[in-house]
Amino acid sequence: MLIVLSDADHLDLKDGKTLSTGFYLNELMQPVKALLDAGHQITFATPQGRAPTLDRSSADPMYFGGDVEALRAHQALLDKLALTSAEKSPVLSLARIEQTGYDRYDAVYIPGGHAPMQDLLNSPALGRLLSDFHAKNKTTALVCHGPIALLSTLPDAARFTAQLAAGGRASKPAQWIYAGYQVTVISNQEETIAKPQLKGGEMKFYPQTALEQAGARYSSNTTPWTSKVVVDRELITGQNPASAADVGKELLRRLK
Repeated sequence: MLIVLSDADHLDLKDGKTLSTGFYLNELMQPVKALLDAGHQITFATPQGRAPTLDRSSADPMYFGGDVEALRAHQALLDKLALTSAEKSPVLSLARIEQTGYDRYDAVYIPGGHAPMQDLLNSPALGRLLSDFHAKNKTTALVCHGPIALLSTLPDAARFTAQLAAGGRASKPAQWIYAGYQVTVISNQEETIAKPQLKGGEMKFYPQTALEQAGARYSSNTTPWTSKVVVDRELITGQNPASAADVGKELLRRLK
């Protein structure tokens, strides 16, 4: 199992503002704990091979159904894995993953937090990895802001995202390997509700809008912040933090 995270510890917002961020604790660790408990082997990677950053705001019992003990258990596992340690992190670079071969892995998972909006969405190395998994029909799972990483497979992801950031609209790509796929991602409605987290800042664009304009078929939950998982061919997408555990369950089912 390969898990890809962002190198970024911040998100660039409009008007030169920035948001300190990283990955969400439950979005990474609920599937990771389930996978490890089931005996699966996990490799962690980021584009540059730097230790990823935990979004401290996500270390909150509300993301674990109010269960303080569950929060502590998942935090303890993260600490044991030393993922965020600059000296001890086992994280590899995507270049190293490519060098050793994608065929070593049966599935890939990309959790959220705002960080993927900074670098994963237009990472050429991630685009090559996801394209390989797509061509071989290998399970690809993403949650919350994670599905924005699917844009990395566009013929010119940097241009597409630059157009979105500049004017809110981008030219529909002539081709995209995920065109027509049914997906979910954190909704525009949920982004609007969560806007106070940006501390007066504003995102350059929302993931839902980006995936729709790229050619994906978006679907949302009927009640904000409730779990929503969409499965289409090899792709598993979860809408928000509440969806992470269910994405983990679908991953386990696929890996069996």
